[in-house]
Amino acid sequence: MKRSPPSDFDYPVFHSSRLEPDGGDAWNAAPDVSISPERSPTIQPSDPESHHDSAPMPSPPPSSPEQDSGLWPVLRNRDFLMMWIGQVFSQLADKVYLVLMISIIANHFQAPGQSISGWVSAIMIAFTIPAILFGSIAGVFVDRWSKKAVLTGSNLLRAGLVFLLPALLALVEPGTQVSQIPVGFLVLLLITFLVSTLTQFFAPAEQATLPLIVPPRQLLSANSLYTTTMMASVIIGFAIGEPLLEFAGQWMESLGAIAGLDTEGGKEVIVGLGYGIAGLLLLWLNTHEAAIDPDREHPHVWQDIRDGIRYLGKNDRVRAALIQLVLLFSVFAALAVLAVRLAEVIPTIQSDQFGFLLAAGGVGLAIGATVIGQFGQTMSRARLSLYGSLGMAIALSTLALFTQQLLPTLIIIGLLGGFAAIIAVPMQTTIQAETPENMRGKVFGLQNNAVNIALSLPLALASIAESALGLQIVFVGLGGMVAMGGVLTWYISRKGSIKTSS
Repeated sequence: MKRSPPSDFDYPVFHSSRLEPDGGDAWNAAPDVSISPERSPTIQPSDPESHHDSAPMPSPPPSSPEQDSGLWPVLRNRDFLMMWIGQVFSQLADKVYLVLMISIIANHFQAPGQSISGWVSAIMIAFTIPAILFGSIAGVFVDRWSKKAVLTGSNLLRAGLVFLLPALLALVEPGTQVSQIPVGFLVLLLITFLVSTLTQFFAPAEQATLPLIVPPRQLLSANSLYTTTMMASVIIGFAIGEPLLEFAGQWMESLGAIAGLDTEGGKEVIVGLGYGIAGLLLLWLNTHEAAIDPDREHPHVWQDIRDGIRYLGKNDRVRAALIQLVLLFSVFAALAVLAVRLAEVIPTIQSDQFGFLLAAGGVGLAIGATVIGQFGQTMSRARLSLYGSLGMAIALSTLALFTQQLLPTLIIIGLLGGFAAIIAVPMQTTIQAETPENMRGKVFGLQNNAVNIALSLPLALASIAESALGLQIVFVGLGGMVAMGGVLTWYISRKGSIKTSS
């Protein structure tokens, strides 16, 4: 393999250990992505004093292909199991936290006959701003700090903030306002902002840790479980949030009555416990990461972010995977808005029942992710993404034909979710497998930043496009975007494969 002359920023060279039967697709299954042992990858920051060689990282032991097939080998990995269960509690706590905020607003701040939408919108903005402001910065610090400490600390700190909420609200005098905004509501906004800020550290640390504790051949299965868990937490978290909070509140009142105390905060306790259990479980995690040198000097944060952007500019396959994921999340954000209008025009359901449509997509995505995790290890990740994109395009175009029929709509949206999993799981696996350890935090921070920005635009534009063009044309247009994006990223990956092998 020919290598270009060394530059100021030396990127790792990934190569296939054997020729692939589909023509050398370097974006293939995880076992075909390896790093040459005689040339271990290094990332040289612009500040030469900041680069020190660290002790070699102990990697997970290799295993045979027969042992790696399917989901069961991943679930037998103790470290993965700990992190996965921690993710379950953390993700559920995230969703129930938003339900908690709505409950507090309804009980303390919403006036009789007043719409709750304005209050909830302010909470959602406070939850979204940190993702846009701090996503990339958090990724830089994830690369500098112990990932286990970030995973554990972010959950325990979120638990502490939620536990503190009843006491803070109790300190506020009823009726106290600042610029006609209740001070208690400002407290909710502040706590929400801080909880979301800590989440920006947890997300890239979680993604960067996964390749450290899972062998390369099992990354696809591990990501399928994570994707399934993420979607299940959305469906289950919002579904059980209200009854779970009511049960916790009643249980706390009963406990207070027995003890002769005036107790409040039962709802906050259940959310705080979710974060707290996740943090305690992650204390048992062994991340196999290299020791952190406390004396190491680091370049400026913005320089690290620029290094991450330059790495994406050099690595075609990682860049293509990130673009594909951003496009996928943009389409799903648009669908979340269009689902309300779709529910409105379907005669058999009401507009406020649009959650049934979104749940169908979540179920399809979970099923698709599980199937990919069980059977997708031997398939080309680039081709899986292409097939998923074409499948999504066909499903979106078909959906335009059944905008007033419930059962066909549910089936098509379920298929849409399944095809989305065929894109999301392989692309996330590609980013993890092809990004070196000391760049993962930066890359996943940038990914988190890009995805959250991409989520914001469709939320604003989808309803405008639907009003001007109609549901059918918008669905067909989204299908065309997905198809073009899939073909484009597949072409970029093929071009990257040719450059790497030349």
